Amino acid sequence: MSNLGNILKKELREMFRDKKSLAMMLIIPILIPALVIGMSALFESEVNKPITDYNKIGFNYELSDMEKDIAENLDIEVINGTTEELENKYSDGSIDLYITKDGSTYTINGEDNETSTYATSLMDTYFATYKEALQTNYLASNNINPTDVTNIITVNKDITETENFYGNYIVNYGFLFIIMAITISATYPATDTTAGEKERGTLETLLTFPIKSKDIIVGKFLSVSLSSIITGVISLILMLVSLVYANSSFEIYKDTNLMLSPSSLIFAIVVIIAYSLLISGLCIAIASKSKTFKEAQSALTPLTFISFFPGMIAFMAGISSSPLLSLVPFLNFTLLFQDIVVGNIDIVNILLMSLSTIVIITVVLVVIIKQYKSEKVLF
Repeated sequence: MSNLGNILKKELREMFRDKKSLAMMLIIPILIPALVIGMSALFESEVNKPITDYNKIGFNYELSDMEKDIAENLDIEVINGTTEELENKYSDGSIDLYITKDGSTYTINGEDNETSTYATSLMDTYFATYKEALQTNYLASNNINPTDVTNIITVNKDITETENFYGNYIVNYGFLFIIMAITISATYPATDTTAGEKERGTLETLLTFPIKSKDIIVGKFLSVSLSSIITGVISLILMLVSLVYANSSFEIYKDTNLMLSPSSLIFAIVVIIAYSLLISGLCIAIASKSKTFKEAQSALTPLTFISFFPGMIAFMAGISSSPLLSLVPFLNFTLLFQDIVVGNIDIVNILLMSLSTIVIITVVLVVIIKQYKSEKVLF
């Protein structure tokens, strides 16, 4: 225990003296508020897009007085012209859509892009209003009370909105970025304490001391894990602070509470610690096989993508957690974070994730300890 403590103190002292290690540990989490606030601002701008950005509509015919009134009420800027003129105006961006008429058939012309999507929705409202007005006039001209026909049935909606799409989206992406921050934070100290020591020649000196290889590896593993956990906790705190700001600053989160419950926060910290331990062990295992610092960094680069993309794909595809998926490395952490966001915490899945993580870490450490018992580790 004394040797293990000395190794741990040595590694922590070197880590906190190294400016690059501190930068990875402390600076990377600062990007999380930028992510949360930046994406919230983007969502806000899309949801509350000014109508003037998509209300310039061309018509190849002269509108009736009724149509002019509807267009005015919907803030549609009417631009008349021939079909060819309207095509040219649409091509150069002067109008957002154009309407062509053939008898009683109206065609909305445009391309599949963001502006056209908003403009098309506006014109759908326009034609629905125009169609309803024509039907009302037709019924009235035939001495039929329009109300008796249009209100022949009554439909009420009683739908309780339990989740805010944008809120869940931003919190889930916040957790995905925490995973990436932890991974990046673990790679540098893991590389420095293994391949870095090899390259500097200090590992050879360390192995001459009467210290068990188990104490050396466990000490290195605990120091890298501590660095990762610090990064994860700082990232979580900064994410919560940015969520509080976003909750009060953006209209899209109106009547929505982005904050996690105390129990969700506790389980989020548990998942962060478990992931930090796993990624630290894997980083040390990969880096210890490398001969130089640069070679170790190259070998660890794919791990960053492997840790992030399974979770991102699962989130985009709407994959839900299950006992079986809770055993799958990397994927299980993201799925558990998704459950935590919606307050659906399953203790069985948490336990299975913990069991899977412990088994992987144990196997990894046993392999590295065996490797460090031989002088081949130096070469």
